Amino acid sequence: MSADPAASGKHAAARAAVDLLSAGMRVGLGTGSTMEFVLDEIAVRNLKIIGVPTSQHTAERARVLGITLSDLGATPELDIAVDGADEVETGTLDLIKGLGGALLREKIVAQAARRFVVVADQSKIVERLGIKAPLPIEVTPFGHDATKRQIAAIGFEPWLRHKPDGTPYRTDNGNLIYDCRGLDRLDPPAIEPRLLQIAGVVETGLFLRVAERAIIGFPQGGSAELRPEGRHGGQPGGRHGGTRGT
Repeated sequence: MSADPAASGKHAAARAAVDLLSAGMRVGLGTGSTMEFVLDEIAVRNLKIIGVPTSQHTAERARVLGITLSDLGATPELDIAVDGADEVETGTLDLIKGLGGALLREKIVAQAARRFVVVADQSKIVERLGIKAPLPIEVTPFGHDATKRQIAAIGFEPWLRHKPDGTPYRTDNGNLIYDCRGLDRLDPPAIEPRLLQIAGVVETGLFLRVAERAIIGFPQGGSAELRPEGRHGGQPGGRHGGTRGT
């Protein structure tokens, strides 16, 4: 077991997630610290998949590891997408994603996949979204101050994300991100359509009714699989579920 309990949990979740993959699968590859373990595990097993990355960082890391890559132009339909999360709500498996800055591409890839599987360590489990993590919202640079005011009017406390050098953070798409506190006081399914109606909002980090399952790793090195409760009709995840754009 790693001396870092969080790393042990992430590694355990990654191993269980890669157990779901088989040679020849078309796999959406998410972004974030847990996905680093997933990529390593794919490489260690020499598993011959076709990966569609959700960020430049994931693409670069996958190339170093020798993982074959494609894109949604050449590979429009994915068998499965595997990604991390910043919060996983118990029961619903609704998610906050985007602290890694790739929320738009992650959602596009998730919606192209037949199955969407979340990997996370135990610390990401919450009873209500917004308790720990802010909600990332990707916005266009033009007029972003006006967009911020519109977001705040809904009930959020938005803060423009900056890099360590003090300059505004830019996504791989060239956009900005506002990290927004206050989601725990609001109703995510009701709030998301209101956010998406604001001119300048490109996408939110809410991933609602998307995850087929969440694989949660524990500090001791084991993992558990969670399924959403009370979901009826249709196959969950990807093209059969999700938020904006489905």
